[in-house]
Amino acid sequence: MKADPDAQLKLLELQRLDAAADQLRHQRANVPEDAEITALTVRRSDVLGRSRDQQIVVDDLTAAQEKADADVEQVKARRKRDRDRMDQGLITNPKDLERMQHELESLERRITTLEDEELEVMEDLEAAQTELATMRADLDETDERIATLTATRDERYADIDAELKRLEGEREPIVVVLPADLLALYERLRTNKNGVGAAELRARQCTGCMMSLDPAELADIGRKGEDEVIRCEQCQRILVRTSESGI
Repeated sequence: MKADPDAQLKLLELQRLDAAADQLRHQRANVPEDAEITALTVRRSDVLGRSRDQQIVVDDLTAAQEKADADVEQVKARRKRDRDRMDQGLITNPKDLERMQHELESLERRITTLEDEELEVMEDLEAAQTELATMRADLDETDERIATLTATRDERYADIDAELKRLEGEREPIVVVLPADLLALYERLRTNKNGVGAAELRARQCTGCMMSLDPAELADIGRKGEDEVIRCEQCQRILVRTSESGI
């Protein structure tokens, strides 16, 4: 393949721009905030699931407390009714009075038992509410951190995208003047050679694979015309000659 020496030199500038763009795309795909955002999002999902389960526990305990309160009040109301009947002298039969006294004692024991159960439920509810509040605070803190990281990441994206756009603006004028076959070869090599399709021959060394050329190779290159497209025998990249090639 033959190509004007100036066109071959432009390949080096194109390679410089493409390498810079590749590096920027790599940075964009690996911004440090992304890993933390992903970890926090996974953690948030776990905490959210547990907080929903905890809300069910709180709701159940709230219902249990309401029932315990109602049970205590119901028994207390019965106790008051019986006491009022006795205080008002409505029960005159001694056996009925004795029976009523035993019933009041039974009600007192029942109230004590119910109040103990009520207190236990209240303590469980308070602990459950505290745990739920902790989870919700954790969610709020996580959401705030994710929002901060996302804003920082998006700023990085914007900066990188702006730089990529600038590089593309510099690349376009070079691409349009390069011979189609030379550009196609360069693009194919870039795909197959880790993003490097053209390298400078500098100080008798290929800057693509960093291998030094032996005297026979250099002599062979020196005999070829300036418009001849040279390929590195080691890495097969386009080897561009410059004033610093050492030929």
